[in-house]
Amino acid sequence: MVIGSTKGLAIAAVCLVAIATVPASQAAQRRTVTVKHPPITSPGDVSESWSARQNVIESKQYEQLLRTNPAFRQARMRKECGPISDPQLHQSCIASFEQYAGSSKPPRHYHSSAGR
Repeated sequence: MVIGSTKGLAIAAVCLVAIATVPASQAAQRRTVTVKHPPITSPGDVSESWSARQNVIESKQYEQLLRTNPAFRQARMRKECGPISDPQLHQSCIASFEQYAGSSKPPRHYHSSAGR
């Protein structure tokens, strides 16, 4: 009787090993394919003459328009905040523009000596 139960245990062990290795072998057959491509840009997204200095100048001009031109500020709010459907994110977007309302003086900029 001992031989019969040992034989049964051996068969059970072989079956368990077979069951455990099937998912592992199937996982080995799966392959992950990574597709890499360059960034997608539209004409006008990138300028050949782009420079950090010019970017700073244009950013200051944009902020000046937000501070001094309510119609421009409202148009930008509609364009940038209008498509946002989440109420909390929409309100956060509106608040980011409202900081410019009623302020004709430029915001304080803190300069650091990093990178000089």
